[in-house]
Amino acid sequence: MDRAVACELALRCHNALEPLHSFVYFSPEVERVFVDAGLEDGRMAYLASRAAPMGPVGAGVVTATFYNFNPRLVARHIPKAWSLVDPAEVVELRFQAAESALRRLLGDAAESPELAELAGLVREAAENCSPEGRALFAAHADLAWPDGPVATLWHGVTLLREFRGDGHIAALVAEGLSGLQAIVTHTATGKGFRADVARKLRGWSEQEWAAAEDALRGQDLLDEEGALTDRGRAQRDAIEERTDEAASGPYRLLGKDKARRIVELAKPLSRTVLKAGAIPRDLFAR
Repeated sequence: MDRAVACELALRCHNALEPLHSFVYFSPEVERVFVDAGLEDGRMAYLASRAAPMGPVGAGVVTATFYNFNPRLVARHIPKAWSLVDPAEVVELRFQAAESALRRLLGDAAESPELAELAGLVREAAENCSPEGRALFAAHADLAWPDGPVATLWHGVTLLREFRGDGHIAALVAEGLSGLQAIVTHTATGKGFRADVARKLRGWSEQEWAAAEDALRGQDLLDEEGALTDRGRAQRDAIEERTDEAASGPYRLLGKDKARRIVELAKPLSRTVLKAGAIPRDLFAR
């Protein structure tokens, strides 16, 4: 499989699969499980649930591996979260809550042969991932595979997502973007959260966001209105190209036919999840 095809398939698979993981960050029932267990609120639940596979790590590790969160926000919740709920329990609760929520969102499709087929293909792709240099992926990959196709699908998509995310961070570092600058430029593409939502969720103040915008203007990456310049667009394009290439390994090994089958099977399931209101559209620019 040549480079261009592998990169294209990596992106297509990611786009088709993404809603089958990311619904957990917006699901009230998932958040409620963590809060009922003793975590204080949604921000703590998010940080702890994603970091828990790494064990009782400190705020510095979480800030580094998550990349674009304000270190002060992370430090308010980590490592305090581990004194409230053990990381191993957080992992167990996350699997249970994710499967329960995904079953609700998918309805009858959760028991379909298509979902079972997709779960098998996603697991095969995830097991093709190499952990070198991918700290957050490697922590999740050390977890035992859950039983059943729904839980297997969610875990496999999670692994592929964190694998891609670790490669994306490497691309951002190579471009010299700080975590805050990375989220500002991504927001400026119009493909992610609205700027006010991104700032709030990642814990940055209006002053910090404005200072980052000023610094990016000084590098000719943003214009006076906060939009990407030609240079800024070229940089974001290069970052996404490197991300796709770094994420392409498992699909090269999987082969074109199986990768295309993932897209074919995942799209209707993701549409079902989105149609069920799993991800609030008003948070996003588009």
